[in-house]
Amino acid sequence: MLPPRLGGVSDQPLVLGIETSCDETGIGVVRGTDLLADAVASSVDEHARFGGVVPEVASRAHLEAMVPTVHRALETAGVRLSDLDAIAVTAGPGLAGALLVGVAAAKAYSLALGVPLYGVNHLAAHVAVDVLEHGPLPEPAIAMLVSGGHSSLLLVEDVTATMTPLGATVDDAAGEAFDKVARLLGLGFPGGPVVDRLAREGDPAAISFPRSMLREQSYDVSFSGLKTAVARWVEAQQGSGQGPVPVADVCASFQEAVVDVLTAKAVRACRDHGVGHLLIGGGVAANSRLRALAQERCDAAGIVLRVPRPGLCTDNGAMVAALGSRLVAAGVAPSPLDLPADSAMDVREVVCA
Repeated sequence: MLPPRLGGVSDQPLVLGIETSCDETGIGVVRGTDLLADAVASSVDEHARFGGVVPEVASRAHLEAMVPTVHRALETAGVRLSDLDAIAVTAGPGLAGALLVGVAAAKAYSLALGVPLYGVNHLAAHVAVDVLEHGPLPEPAIAMLVSGGHSSLLLVEDVTATMTPLGATVDDAAGEAFDKVARLLGLGFPGGPVVDRLAREGDPAAISFPRSMLREQSYDVSFSGLKTAVARWVEAQQGSGQGPVPVADVCASFQEAVVDVLTAKAVRACRDHGVGHLLIGGGVAANSRLRALAQERCDAAGIVLRVPRPGLCTDNGAMVAALGSRLVAAGVAPSPLDLPADSAMDVREVVCA
């Protein structure tokens, strides 16, 4: 294994992070806990006409964007490839083909530069990115990660080593439900931002959509039934002859049902485990109502809430570089050069060993 080489003007590791788990090519440069560059090349427009992410399209877009985005990040950071102390890359979970592009690129850079390689867990990176905004992570903490593919509650004792899953998605993840409801309402893709925007113009109490809490003590979440309830309500409204569907009210009522369940379970997890800090990450953490209700409930419960700015919630290379920097600083052994891309990487595996 190649040990990290800490040279230059700082004893903090300079790490390049590569994120290609879905449809965005993210390249971040981090020195210690300082974010120097966060470059993103998104292929979302290429997927919009299909109403969702097409894996093969995403993989090809990553291939085209990889080198230019790396160069853009290095230029923004004011550093050269030869200055890097380590390379970090998302090894999983995610789309297999998309992950392969990032992992292959990371291996090439690591080998060519003679620096260590860290294949990291996408979910752990969403937790680690908060250090770039709010400083060292409180440990233990409860992390709620909500995105298009994941809705997870984790007990984080050490983001470089130990994350214990408490609850997860049973069927549709929160972000997936937002996309499907947006498609149902003819709002396009991605659905999260437009539903959030329209919900501000609607009444969250206009429609009583169900809250699926599952078993009383469960931290798992399920949004498939909610999505179906919205579809049936819209269908009934369209067939009633009572006028057009009140889209803003549907968005607001649906969104309220989602964030009500998410925040209630997250706060309960903090109480049950005696943890005083809640961290929220993932693309859906950019949702304005989720952030507001989480803050309201955490304040009432005496829990400190930490949520990165929206740009660091969505998939990005900065979060991968942030976790890589933590791993280097903690003396964690690098990954082997034959590390795989693991589309179903277990959340308890922070780094590929």
